[in-house]
Amino acid sequence: MKSIGFPGLHHLVLALFLLLMCQPAFAEKRVALVLSNAAYQNVAPLPNPVNDGALIAATLKDAGFDVVDFRRDLPAVETRRALRDFADRTRDAEIAVVYYAGHGIEVDGANYLIPVDARLERDTDVYDEAFSLDRILIAVEPAKKLRLVILDACRDNPFAKTMKRTVASRAIGQGLAKIEPTSPNVLIAYSAKAGSTAADGDGKNSPFTSALAKYLTTPGLDVRRAFGYVRDDVLKSTNNRQEPFVYGSLGGEDVPLVPAPAKVTAPAAPATSPQADVRRDYELALQVGNKSALNAFLAQYPDGFYASLAKLQLEKITAEEARVAATEKARAAEQERARLAAEGAQKAEQAKAAADARAAEQARIAAEKAKQVAQEEAAVAEQKRLTAEKTLADRIAADKTAADQAAGAPVDKAVNVAALSTGSPQDDVTKLVQSELRRVGCLTGSADGEWNAASQRSLTLFNRYAGTRLDTKVANVDTLDAIKQKSSRVCPLVCEHGTKADGDRCTRIVCGAGSFLNDNNACEKRREKKPVAKRDSDDRPARRERAEVRIPRPMASSGGRGGGGGQMVCDRGGCRPVARGCHLEFRTTAQGGPYEGGGGNVQVCN
Repeated sequence: MKSIGFPGLHHLVLALFLLLMCQPAFAEKRVALVLSNAAYQNVAPLPNPVNDGALIAATLKDAGFDVVDFRRDLPAVETRRALRDFADRTRDAEIAVVYYAGHGIEVDGANYLIPVDARLERDTDVYDEAFSLDRILIAVEPAKKLRLVILDACRDNPFAKTMKRTVASRAIGQGLAKIEPTSPNVLIAYSAKAGSTAADGDGKNSPFTSALAKYLTTPGLDVRRAFGYVRDDVLKSTNNRQEPFVYGSLGGEDVPLVPAPAKVTAPAAPATSPQADVRRDYELALQVGNKSALNAFLAQYPDGFYASLAKLQLEKITAEEARVAATEKARAAEQERARLAAEGAQKAEQAKAAADARAAEQARIAAEKAKQVAQEEAAVAEQKRLTAEKTLADRIAADKTAADQAAGAPVDKAVNVAALSTGSPQDDVTKLVQSELRRVGCLTGSADGEWNAASQRSLTLFNRYAGTRLDTKVANVDTLDAIKQKSSRVCPLVCEHGTKADGDRCTRIVCGAGSFLNDNNACEKRREKKPVAKRDSDDRPARRERAEVRIPRPMASSGGRGGGGGQMVCDRGGCRPVARGCHLEFRTTAQGGPYEGGGGNVQVCN
């Protein structure tokens, strides 16, 4: 094959390559939800939130975010739906951002964001009418690298002035309360420090939002440093009356919202062999990986081995585009069918919508199968190419060795060993896939080149946590490329009982003195045995015997009239027993009784 016109194609493909490389590397999926509440129904409307939300949404779209969902003036029900839908989008995202502009309130140390239809007549209404900041944190929780919540909600709240207090001790603060995130990789940015209020400003946007749009999406700028610039800018524009603040922490590496542009290295000098030129152009077009680059290659090399490979790659891209379109069409048809059913439309309309939904679903399944077939054909062809190139290299090395031996020159043993290598290219691909699965935490075994049941299970785990649909029956180049796109751990680290996760490995749990490891894999303090007081067995009978002992009463003597009979006689001198041989007689005072004006008993002795 002649290489006429090669410089033109090379320059075109090189231009496409440089265009790709000079842009930031957007391998990470980034999603954002922008909420702006201004048209409040029960208090005065706010002037700036809609303008602020529009500015932030446009800034994030210009920064290349994959999803930017801008919602304005949502009631409570629609707000919760928006958060639920956004949580689904964050499941396979590395970076998730939620921006909120509107009213917020702090009650008993908890922060709440207020939808436009809220009626806060009592302090307890906030639990039903508003939604807590924790609900937003749940929506961004699935993101793997950065979970960022930005609140421009520290305005002077009119609801707090009119709300009735049901409990005098319930506190309603000014602005928002301080918060300490419990999950890793979470940042929560307030437009004003906790307990203080923020200003809307005199312009179209608030000072806080204007500074965000200026610094937040600077390529390569760490998000923490960006918020530092935002703080300085707001302090300057408000004469130190408003200080933005960020709560939470990140690791030691820089985490920019927009990656820095990749450094471009000079391409290697063109090879002298025409076949090498074709191969280099094909690999360059394959690295760019879009239709433009592959079509440019085919325009220069319309036939031949590498042209067939390029056509298969184009078919794979086309099949993927058809699958995406069919999936979207099936989703729209299903939504239309559900809408007609919910609105109680006529049966004919519902039947037609159901038929359309079934047809769209069948088309989606067919597109999915066609995509898998195209991927497998391209992978098989790519394996054949690698095998052919290796065979050619081995043949060249063997010819060189034979020529050196014929000329009496010393043989290069290293080259000879490489030429005699019999390893299968498929084994090499399998080992690379296994190594990448180990890197992302999905494979615990070794990379031995055998695609066995353990390797297939590890790829199944990768599909589950990465949201992919890779074929688990075979390890191919497409699988390798998909796994390489993940820069950090994908599968969660699972540790056995008695060990705990420590970074990317499991370490043994060591409990301190006096503690033991319980069934929940946590150290628990041992309970000390307390002494129990015991009673003597003879205690109660002894007490009963003592209770039965009675003190005998003195019994009166049974003497008759002359013996006193145990009688007592009393007079002014006191009381005393009747003397033996005496008895008592009653006598009046006139008869010599003991008391004047009356009478009494007197002792009479014979």
